[in-house]
Formats: sequence, structure tokens, C-alpha cells
Amino acid sequence: MLNFTVGPVKSPNEVLEVGGQSAPYFRTPEFSKTMLENEKLMLGLLGAPKTSRCVFLTASGTGSMEAAVMGVLEPDERVAVVNGGSFGQRFVDLCRLHRHEVDEVKLEFGAQVTADALSEVVSGDAGVLLVNMHETSSGLLYDMPLVSAFCRERGMLLIVDAVSAFIADEIDMEALGADVVLTGSQKALACHPGISIMALSSRAQERVASNPELCSYLSLKEALKNGARGQTPWTPAVATLLEINARLRSISSRGIETERAEIAARAGQVRATLAGTSLEMVPQNPSNAVSAYRCPEHNAKAVIECAKADHGIWLCPNGGALADEVFRIGHIGAITTADNEKLTNALSAMAAAGLF
Repeated sequence: MLNFTVGPVKSPNEVLEVGGQSAPYFRTPEFSKTMLENEKLMLGLLGAPKTSRCVFLTASGTGSMEAAVMGVLEPDERVAVVNGGSFGQRFVDLCRLHRHEVDEVKLEFGAQVTADALSEVVSGDAGVLLVNMHETSSGLLYDMPLVSAFCRERGMLLIVDAVSAFIADEIDMEALGADVVLTGSQKALACHPGISIMALSSRAQERVASNPELCSYLSLKEALKNGARGQTPWTPAVATLLEINARLRSISSRGIETERAEIAARAGQVRATLAGTSLEMVPQNPSNAVSAYRCPEHNAKAVIECAKADHGIWLCPNGGALADEVFRIGHIGAITTADNEKLTNALSAMAAAGLF
């Protein structure tokens, strides 16, 4: 099966070689050296300020989203959340679960955030804005310079979920003035699931240090303290952390711009193939990572099943109310030119058969 979902994705050889080995003991100087290198490489690829730190949590992306809410938000702090889909809703739910008042910037599915939408909803009391840079459920890439300017003008902290956007789309933490950036191992990093990565500015670190502890396992205080010596407070997903090291070395060697250009080229080929069909691309400003399509016949599940059964390809479903209407095609992972050609041929065949 060829994997064209949004994660976990197909891993490159350098990751598979590491993942095929037994996990070593990790309380060693050698592992600490690897972890310190992971932190340095991640901060460099994110364009983080010099005083930033990076921690590695054994969790899915949602784990780091909740860790940010628990560790960076001040008790009872009013916050703003951009909610344009499933993952924006997740930030809303997490903030409310932890007793924060939320100014919810509710957007239509696939709709771009605007300055008016922010100004109309976000009160002057809100101290932090949380946004999914790429709303993976719709494929939309938010206007991050606009979001950044809004936060700077208001003096707000900015927490960015870049779980699907990292590598696929350009992100410069310092240029955005972002205080927290989150990503995960199983997206464009193309490693096995299990590690969530969080970069924190000095301002975010100060908040972590002064806030009361709300959770032991997802404690950012403990993660930062142990990370200073290249360790984690608890037993981590050791093999995945070693895969991340191999992958970060490869990306740094090739250049993140090269990786991004390859992802964008694959996305462009797929979008060109579907341009003349009845399918409607959901967002006007899509991420390079994924393309989301609306099926006018509400047969998204049939498209996904045909791709799997007839062509040996996994496509990505949407959940909830849009399960019959929207499906997604991922462009991240170790996808070859031949793989992408097989996908476009399959899509052309499905279009010719009248499926869309």
C-alpha cells in the first residue's frame, strides 16, 4: 500500500535503518549528546531565537498541545483561539478543560482568518493566542504574518501548532514572534509516531518556571530541566528519538528548502491532475502538506475505498459531519516520483470512471 495520508507517513531509509534496531539504554552520555544535537538542529530549522529551548515529549501532537495549555498559560488566563476545524476545536476544548475563558475566533471550514475576525472577537483581556498554523482537517494554511502582527500589536503571546506544517511550509519562529511552536515525529519528519516536539521562547520559559505544576508526566518544568543535560524526565520513545536525529541530520544536510520544494512539487502535480474534475479544493490557501477536496456527490468514502481496493493507495478521510463530503491527500513523507505518478494515474482513472 502507498501511503498518501497526513501521518503516520512513509519513512525514508535513514529512519528505517534506525527503527529496525533494538532501542538502546538511554541514560548514557552518548544518548545525551544525541538529544542535545536534536535540540540544536530543531531550533535551527525553526528559526528560533538564540535563547529558545526545545523539549521532546513522548506523546502525540495533542500531548504537546495540552502541555502548552497547562505549562505556558497562566492560571485562569483569558485566551483567544482560532478555530476553523477539528484541530482548532481541540485547542478550544483543551483550554476550556483547564478552566480558561476562551475568545473563540470561529471560522467557516476552510475560511482564511482575517484582521476583522480577530478584532471582533478577541478582547483586550486575552493574553495569549493559540492557532493551528495549518488546519489539517481542511488543508488551510493560515495567514501567519497577519496573526503575528495582531499579537505583536496587542502584546499577546503566540502559541503555534505546526504539527503538520513543519518542513512542509515555511516557518520562522523569530520572525513570527512565536513563543511556542509544536510539531510531531510522524508528519513531515517522517519518523514513527510517539514524539511531540515543543520549542519555547525565553518568555514562554519564564511562564513555565513561574506557573504552578498541573501535571507530572507532561511537566514542561521537568522537560526543560532534564533537557539541559540531554535527557528526559521519564523513559521516552528512545528509538523514535534516534530516528529523529537521523532525519534532522539529513534535512540539515540537504537543506530544509529542498525538502519543502519537493513536497510542494508533489502537491502541485496532484492539484493539477484534479483541477479539471468536479472535485472542489476546500481552502484557497492550501498547505503544501495536504490537499482537501469536497465531493459534490457526497461520496468521499467511496473515493477512499476505491483508492485502497483498486489502486493500493491510502487516502485520508475526514471525520464528523464532513466524513461523506471531504477527503484529503497527503504530500508528506518519503514519497517518490514514481509513487506520486501512481497516485495521479489512479486519480485520473477514478475521474474517467465517473467517481468525481
